[in-house]
Amino acid sequence: MSTRYERFPIFDADNHYYEALDCCTRYIEPRYRDRAVRYGEHEGKDAVFVGDRLYTFGTVHVDECPVPGTLVEMLRSFRTGIEGNRSDFDQPIPPEYRDRDARLALMDAQGVEACVMLPTLGVTLEHFMKEDVEQTYANLTAFNRWIEDDWGYSYKDRILAVPLLSLLDIDLAVAEVDRVLERGARMVHLRPGPQGGRSPADPHFDPFWARLEEAGVPVVFHTGEFGYNELYSVAWGEDPNPTCYEQSAWQWLNSFGDRAIMETLSALIYHNLFGRFPGMKAATIEHGSGWVDYLLSCLNKKKGMARNGPWIGGRLEDRPTDIFKRHVFMTPFPEDDVPALIERVGASQVLCASDFPHAEGLAEPQGFFDLLPEGMADADLRGVMRENGRRLFGLPL
Repeated sequence: MSTRYERFPIFDADNHYYEALDCCTRYIEPRYRDRAVRYGEHEGKDAVFVGDRLYTFGTVHVDECPVPGTLVEMLRSFRTGIEGNRSDFDQPIPPEYRDRDARLALMDAQGVEACVMLPTLGVTLEHFMKEDVEQTYANLTAFNRWIEDDWGYSYKDRILAVPLLSLLDIDLAVAEVDRVLERGARMVHLRPGPQGGRSPADPHFDPFWARLEEAGVPVVFHTGEFGYNELYSVAWGEDPNPTCYEQSAWQWLNSFGDRAIMETLSALIYHNLFGRFPGMKAATIEHGSGWVDYLLSCLNKKKGMARNGPWIGGRLEDRPTDIFKRHVFMTPFPEDDVPALIERVGASQVLCASDFPHAEGLAEPQGFFDLLPEGMADADLRGVMRENGRRLFGLPL
């Protein structure tokens, strides 16, 4: 491990838990029990069902999970033909991945002062319920109530668990955002992509955004199942419903890659969300940063080209790139050019993010220090590794 910098306790903007098996059924309303997300068995294997629909997007973790940071080694073994022995990369799920006090002890050992704590399964579920608004809100509300039990939205001001929200129905969205804000949520999560046939920045949703701005609570967008394969793959002759790790190269690039987050952020900017709610902030988590330079190179030009077109949320007064740099925070992947990102958007908009304990993340959260540029100013270093996150999510410095 590099010793270029003096290490200090950090704020990690991307940690995960593995859900309890009753994460949706514990608090589901009885009238929706037959439409609950539940764990079960399918063809002799652990499975998740969304009502009567089989969940097919990701791996189901009941007793085992990958060892943190092992994805590269796993893929290398597949390429070399040493395939099929997942026991080299899997382990029994440790207590600290499901218990908040055990997790605090691990965070102490890792030098993690505080973190954003996100689901593993939860961020991929909404796509499987999007045609049934009542099912969606019943399950998301039940899931959030489980979070309140097992993790808390700001446990000891160190573990900041994220409630899952949806904009499929504005009245139900407002009711749930009011409920989670009352219980201390420091951020809310929305699935990237269109929301029920509208831009998430459509003025139709302004009552939702007004509550977040008043509370000083940002929105986070985590990678997951966006539904883009279903939207686009058929037109290109691709399978519209692949599992995550059986997507084609075309789908990885165009349906699961950078497209959803670029479209979502461009909608927030072009549809003038930040003009109507100048206090709002947004963070992208586990979307990397390879797309940022391309998006910034286009934002101003396309605004000029659309000067005679419609403006859903009102015409922009500022340059779109300036809006982006004021309101959007990013978490780069370990393989991204992190120094170039900092140079492009400023250190104030970059967050340390390890994706611990997932296989595709860092084996240790403090490994993010090694991604930072040589000679980084101390104030910028402390910003990226600690203070940007604490400030964004309302923790004292």
